[in-house]
Amino acid sequence: MKATLTQSQIDSYRRDGFVVIDGLLDDDELAFWREAVKEATEERGGRKFPNEDIKTGEDDGINKDAEYYGKVFDQMINLWQTNDKMRSLMLDEKLGKLAADLSGCEGIRIWHDQALIKRPWANPTAWHLDTPFWSFSDKRAISIWVALDDATLQNGCLYFLPGSCHKTSFENPGIGKNMDAIFNFYPDLAICRPVAVPMKAGSCSFHNGLTIHGAGPNMTPGFRRAMTCAYMPDGATFNGIKNVLSVEQVARLTIGDLLRDDNQNPLIYSSRS
Repeated sequence: MKATLTQSQIDSYRRDGFVVIDGLLDDDELAFWREAVKEATEERGGRKFPNEDIKTGEDDGINKDAEYYGKVFDQMINLWQTNDKMRSLMLDEKLGKLAADLSGCEGIRIWHDQALIKRPWANPTAWHLDTPFWSFSDKRAISIWVALDDATLQNGCLYFLPGSCHKTSFENPGIGKNMDAIFNFYPDLAICRPVAVPMKAGSCSFHNGLTIHGAGPNMTPGFRRAMTCAYMPDGATFNGIKNVLSVEQVARLTIGDLLRDDNQNPLIYSSRS
């Protein structure tokens, strides 16, 4: 794994809110990631969450139009909790260090992983933010997006609005069908020029949770598979949003409590240890 960063990459991330790392995985590592994701998703049988019966494409209480969103991508969350191979990948300290070095955090915890699989002819993923959906509010939150197939302009690569993380907030504009809906919240950003980030399989991007991003449709008869993980800075506190937490977990929390349950959000890197 290409587990080192240049100062230029760190500076680019902190300026633009995203950075691409070409060739994160070598051929053998990529083959193992593909195998692990395939195994873990097949074990789920289409269930989106580890301990719930909601299937990908069904109404999950966030995206109400299940028919449309079911054709954006197949989404399966926290595969690390249900598959040993995925656990070994997602808890890799080297990934945590990359996330920490980019974000400026001393410690990094997993918030949740998710496989995002665009099927042939899938709908686009509209502009959105990540952190406003989550159970903590921290401007350093960061995600990795690993391409398991070549992500191209034709099959739904990511797009970013560079620098948008410096102008957005924790207010949640949601995610809709219309690509321009985000600009109802951020009209000044409607003139920004997006950056497309096609990448080869085995490459990755990191992006800030407050960076506006989306993905194009899959205009091909093939799949566009990606494995992602959202990271929470160690020391983040509960903001009252349930998100991927269980009803029982939320019942035990009060706004302002530290999110430090190692069974739910393991610490995978700390510069203090």
